[in-house]
Amino acid sequence: MIALLQRVTQAAVIVDGMAVGAIDAGLMVLVCAERDDTETQADALLNKLLAYRVFPDDKGKMNRSIVDVAGGLLLVPQFTLAADTQSGTRPSFTPAATPERGAVLFNYFVAQARSRHPLVETGRFGAHMQVSLINDGPVTFWLQVRPQQ
Repeated sequence: MIALLQRVTQAAVIVDGMAVGAIDAGLMVLVCAERDDTETQADALLNKLLAYRVFPDDKGKMNRSIVDVAGGLLLVPQFTLAADTQSGTRPSFTPAATPERGAVLFNYFVAQARSRHPLVETGRFGAHMQVSLINDGPVTFWLQVRPQQ
C-alpha cells in the first residue's frame, strides 16, 4: 500500500459541491492499495503513518507524530499513486488493486485509523473529488509497504 502524506494547516474534500471531509492542522493522506495488498499491508502502513514524525518539537526538529500533536487525519482514496509511468505518455494502472479490492482495503484502513486516532475524516472512494489543502512547510512524504515476496 502507498500513502502520500502532506502536513497541512487545513485540508478538505468536496464531492458534488458538498464537503465530505475536512480537517484543520494535521495530515492529508492520499491512500492507494496495490494489486497484491492485504490487510497486513494496510495495518503496517497505518502503524508507520501514525508513528511517522513530521511535526516540529520545541526546537523545530521533526520529532512529533500525528498522535503526539493530536492533529486531524484526512484520508483520501487515490488509486493513481500506483500508476506505472515507466514507458510512453499514458500511465498504466495495472499495479493498482481492482476497484472492488481497493474499496475494501481503503474502508479497512479508515476503520482501523478511526479505532486508533480520535480525528479521522475521509474522501469518498470512487467519487470525483476536489481536494484542497494548505501544505505546511511544505512537508510531503511517500510511504509504501509492499507484500513480502
